[in-house]
Amino acid sequence: MKKNALDMSFDELKFYMESVGEKSFRAGQVFKSLHRGLDFSEMTDIPKTLRERLDGEFAAQGVKIIKSLKSVDGTEKFLFALADGNVVESVLMQYKYGATLCVSTQVGCRMNCAFCASGLNGLVRNMSSGEILGEVIAANRYAGGDLADKRKIINIVLMGSGEPLDNYDQTVKFIKTVSCKEGINVSVRNISLSTCGLVPKMYDLARENLAVNLTVSLHSPFDEERKRIMPVAKTYSIREILDACAYYFDKTGRRYIFEYVLISGENDSARHAEALIKLLKGRPCHVNLIRLNEVKERGLKGGTEKDAYRFMGTLNDGGISATLRRKMGEDINGACGQLRRRYLEEQPETGIE
Repeated sequence: MKKNALDMSFDELKFYMESVGEKSFRAGQVFKSLHRGLDFSEMTDIPKTLRERLDGEFAAQGVKIIKSLKSVDGTEKFLFALADGNVVESVLMQYKYGATLCVSTQVGCRMNCAFCASGLNGLVRNMSSGEILGEVIAANRYAGGDLADKRKIINIVLMGSGEPLDNYDQTVKFIKTVSCKEGINVSVRNISLSTCGLVPKMYDLARENLAVNLTVSLHSPFDEERKRIMPVAKTYSIREILDACAYYFDKTGRRYIFEYVLISGENDSARHAEALIKLLKGRPCHVNLIRLNEVKERGLKGGTEKDAYRFMGTLNDGGISATLRRKMGEDINGACGQLRRRYLEEQPETGIE
């Protein structure tokens, strides 16, 4: 199997060009073309001999869109085939300020959160930085985007299948490459990383000096109840997570966000809201409330919109910055892992050809 050209950073591509006797400026030409979503045969600004050399050694684009579904609200979901036959998914969401792409960082997930479809079959493998980047490039080209001011993907959220900090090295390399000015150049301030709370890696990320938007899945203000929803809570307490968030703020100056999926009868009572106020008041944070996008295999139920707004109102009245995320893509299996799981169920033996 050919190596994925998108796994190379700009500096690594420059080194490669020099190692095969090419001028270093060729790296800039190839890097831009790769980030535009071009195959080597389409790179007409480089010599034919170099195109042939690259094509013989590398795959220009490491992922391929094999299925897309569009919601009535404009949300679009993509199923990608990877070179080894595995499949992952991403979601393109349209907002007034531009398009946001939610990308996957692992094939499957081993965190097994109680409300999520991604972990139902466990972790298959980590994705490479180039494969994660390939989701962005393929979606950007699909949407008619290019580089610089013609780019369609404005924001990236690492909130798809997988735990980004469980694939730490490749995730960090992806962030550095996707924000490289020679390529697709998405500002790190427009990149959000969601973690279930892998505390040691949160400290590592703070020291990277990347200043992405850190989002932590909280889902309960009580450790014992959080353990029922998120197995990772058996290892890292809420207090440890809060300490890591404070360190992140000290190192980056960026406020952090807590995701809170509202699950009917589990974490959506007035008692939970009051405890959340006590826990977070005075901290440089925001709470992003999410109505549960139900996964039938999990058996959990989401509350009503009225209940969600009541919970949010309690937080706001208590001095906590909180908003309710608009529910998107519900009619196209919008929750993480749902489309992939349905696809695999439809063809459990044949997989991808």
